[in-house]
Amino acid sequence: MNANLDFLSGHEVVVYHTTWCPDCKRLERWLGDQGLNPGQVNIEDDEAASAKLVEETGKRAVPFLLVDGQTWVRGYHKERPMRFDPALLVQELREATGEG
Repeated sequence: MNANLDFLSGHEVVVYHTTWCPDCKRLERWLGDQGLNPGQVNIEDDEAASAKLVEETGKRAVPFLLVDGQTWVRGYHKERPMRFDPALLVQELREATGEG
């Protein structure tokens, strides 16, 4: 799938992740395939970022994407068979940017 992520132009996207997380690696690979190189925050290395993630999302799970420093979008879909649905992620990113 080659998603059209042009709508993210002008938006800041940061991925909160860990190095050992398979869902994080899957998301990183997919984003790279789409030509998107978002900022990265390893919550294992940044205690404040880990606390921010939990406080604002109520979850300890990763990956999460923070859009424009305001809106969290999950980078995993545990309810889906492969734990990741690119179309759902694009839809959620569109909503986070007001493009949905």
